[in-house]
Amino acid sequence: MEEQQNNGYVKSSTVNSITTVEFFHPQSNSLPGKILNSLAEAIRVAGENTESTVIILKSGGNKTFCAGASFDELIQIKNETEGLEFFSGFAKVINAIRTCPKFVVARIQGKCVGGGVGLAAASDYALALDTADIKLSELAVGIGPFVVGPAVERKMGTSAFTSLSIDATSWRNSSWAFANGLFAELYSNIDELDIAVEKLTNTLSKSSPEAMAELKKVCWKGTENWNQLLMERAAISGRLILSDFSRNAIEKFKTK
Repeated sequence: MEEQQNNGYVKSSTVNSITTVEFFHPQSNSLPGKILNSLAEAIRVAGENTESTVIILKSGGNKTFCAGASFDELIQIKNETEGLEFFSGFAKVINAIRTCPKFVVARIQGKCVGGGVGLAAASDYALALDTADIKLSELAVGIGPFVVGPAVERKMGTSAFTSLSIDATSWRNSSWAFANGLFAELYSNIDELDIAVEKLTNTLSKSSPEAMAELKKVCWKGTENWNQLLMERAAISGRLILSDFSRNAIEKFKTK
């Protein structure tokens, strides 16, 4: 499965019962709405693929894992309806991971910003390079990490989520992310990271699909209302992004 859009893509492949879902956008993997929708669909399809038992989530390129939402699209939002539609993109991806009956293992090769932190948090198991710093920058542009918040808070706890949300302009290093539960493992180079991802997913590919599906239900207990909750959160961001503060802040970020 592959979707090309504005020089970005989402592509999927299954080898030896392991499905790899990869996304990419040339602007530091900042994701426009169509790629987010394609990513959610790719995860949903992988979850239904009877030839697959585990999913790897990765991004293309050697630097940023995901820089969050596309500023080019954010600045074009004209009303609350368009705002809700855009911010529902990350909500759909998070919910696709949550409801997928298979474990989603994230390969984090670079920095995570905003929605990128949300993707790492929503993944069932995240392995990262020790250069994979994180930041929730939403407050700095006049909104907040409303959509990704439930996933980040679930994985890292309220204290860490609050720190990231309030100190929106500071990077936290990978060791901090590891200590607070976002990353399960850290590696010093890409070869070690890929070996670790391969080892874990190979082991999972030979595990009982039924047992893993039941375990995933247990791990995600208490999130049954997220279809509604994340859309409500998307509506908040969709309203706030229309403010003059947000418009000016986004323009400043784009000119840096």
